[in-house]
Amino acid sequence: MTHRLLRTAVATALALGALGLTQSARATPSDGVHTVRVPDGDPHDRSLAPRTTEPFSLIGITWDDPDAALDGDVQVRTRSRESGAWTAWRPLDTEGRTPETGPDRDRTGVRGSTQPLWTGPSDGVQVRVTGSRLPEGLRVELVDPEAGSDAVHTVNIEPDAAGPAAGPLSAPRPTVTSRSAWGADESLVKDPPTLTGSTKAMFVHHTAGTNDYSCSQSASIVRGVFLYHVQSNGWNDIGYHFLVDKCGTVFEGRAGGIDKPVLGAHTYGFNTATSSVSVLGDYSTAATNAAVRESVAKVAAWKLGLYGIDPTGTVVLTSGADNGKYKLGQKATFHRISGHRDGYPTECPGQNLYDDLPGIRTLAANPANAADAATTGAPAAEPPGGPVGVNEGVIEGVIEGVRAR
Repeated sequence: MTHRLLRTAVATALALGALGLTQSARATPSDGVHTVRVPDGDPHDRSLAPRTTEPFSLIGITWDDPDAALDGDVQVRTRSRESGAWTAWRPLDTEGRTPETGPDRDRTGVRGSTQPLWTGPSDGVQVRVTGSRLPEGLRVELVDPEAGSDAVHTVNIEPDAAGPAAGPLSAPRPTVTSRSAWGADESLVKDPPTLTGSTKAMFVHHTAGTNDYSCSQSASIVRGVFLYHVQSNGWNDIGYHFLVDKCGTVFEGRAGGIDKPVLGAHTYGFNTATSSVSVLGDYSTAATNAAVRESVAKVAAWKLGLYGIDPTGTVVLTSGADNGKYKLGQKATFHRISGHRDGYPTECPGQNLYDDLPGIRTLAANPANAADAATTGAPAAEPPGGPVGVNEGVIEGVIEGVRAR
């Protein structure tokens, strides 16, 4: 009987191995991030056979050398925990870069990475990576934003009773879902925020993930991006200052104070004295909606208004890094509300959202619209069918430099 059970166990293991549905060695920390190593070997083609994994809802790929670029394509398939069905192959954006200086750069364990992809509840993965130059130490990052987290209660940072900041170009402060409300684990943020003196422009991004999410999942998505940036990339905090979902709900991003000029990790070469807002979803194919446009506009109007800045104007910024589009020290003129692609060679924030930026600037300059949007209070309804005094030449060149999407 013992020999029969042993033979059965061996046969079962061999069968699972042939199908690739095996459990591989991985770190399983309590923070909700599990990793699976992609086998080294062919410098141009690496893969991970389909396998059962710990539960996750967001996925990305990282590698050992934070300065190495992944010159190739990364595709993943994932298995739904609900239906058991495998998705089609989906690409990951490989344009992520690590910080050059500051707490996001100097921490131990900083890694190169792709951008993350929201998958929804999943428990299986398959990966293939091809290209002319593949870095060593490829690792699949499986993020479960629900692991070990307390229930998230929707508590917003309401506009101050005293009203907007003084000045002719001030705008009402929008309602923002706080870090505590979306479930940021502040124990993971080891270093205090770095302040850069002022905010001169706002860069607009998209997360380049899926648009197939419900707005009730938005806090989990933000929490997943936070865990990926901190635990997988090795950064000190989430890279963006604000995030907006497709219902127009605004989330507080990087810690340090939404009214403070906090150094972010969003536009490699132009992080100093700028802020950022990232819309959850991929707007290369999907269109935005009024709720998204109004929320991005009111965030930009309020943040720039703190410094008396006209959101329809322009500003000259100095690049703090050689980023593939601008050289270190090169000066360039930007709209006060610009897209990520204006400062860095990327498709972000997607063609559709980028085409909306002129209209967003107009909305941001309209005080009546800003006031109406800010006093709405409740988030917009789920869209039907889904989303259709810093010296720039010196300080920016010293502390500049994080590119994300």
